[in-house]
Amino acid sequence: MSLLLETSLGDIIIDLEVEACPKTCENFLKLCKVYYYNLHAFFNVSKDFLAQTGDPSATGTGGESVWSLIAFQRGDADVPRYFEPEIIPHLKHTEKGTVSMAVAPHIEGQPRGGCGSQFFITLEDRIEYLDGKHAVFGHVVEGWDTLDKLNDVFVDQDGRPFKDIRIRHVVVLGEDSLMAILRVVRLTSALAHTDDPFPDPPGLVVPNSPPTRPPDDSTRIAEDEDALEELPEEEAEKQRRQKEAEAAALTLEMVGD
Repeated sequence: MSLLLETSLGDIIIDLEVEACPKTCENFLKLCKVYYYNLHAFFNVSKDFLAQTGDPSATGTGGESVWSLIAFQRGDADVPRYFEPEIIPHLKHTEKGTVSMAVAPHIEGQPRGGCGSQFFITLEDRIEYLDGKHAVFGHVVEGWDTLDKLNDVFVDQDGRPFKDIRIRHVVVLGEDSLMAILRVVRLTSALAHTDDPFPDPPGLVVPNSPPTRPPDDSTRIAEDEDALEELPEEEAEKQRRQKEAEAAALTLEMVGD
């Protein structure tokens, strides 16, 4: 099955590995269903490496699984924040557009780090450095121009784009819906929760409407403004050079590993 990720840079269609990664896909789809990802920022973008989102705080330290979210809403503190990652040996970060759940560091009571809500999309082929460390659960099938735009954004020293880039909406698609969107390009939110193969977990509360404000306090450049135009020429040139240097350093690091 597939889903449409509507972003402020354009649309991305992702095929999910539902059979290979049922727990991961269930968590992801249910978070989509409750509009969890709406207006989340891409808070970490590294050229020719990855673009990361899914953290409501946009700091890299936030987020949780849908089961943790349900427990929090009902005042139950006993449910772990993360679930054990489904790292499937044959699902690797081989191709650009690989979609993975970010695996948080080891937490007590689990054999390895856990997955919550943060995920990333690779922006280059053959990033074997990530294999076995993060949980692949999908692949981009449409929207390569959007990935290219993501790859070219200007970022600060922490990898956060100067210009806000956000998820606007997520639309879950079945085969019929996927064919329709490939013809029509856009879908209405009426199809937002169709074709979900998983029953809702007990206690899941679906809001009546999507959020209208981002979950983080952003002071970034607005979507309709040019990031470099807002910077002095000297700073803009510095950012261009920094992007090139970081890309080169990352390549050397990956080769060294």
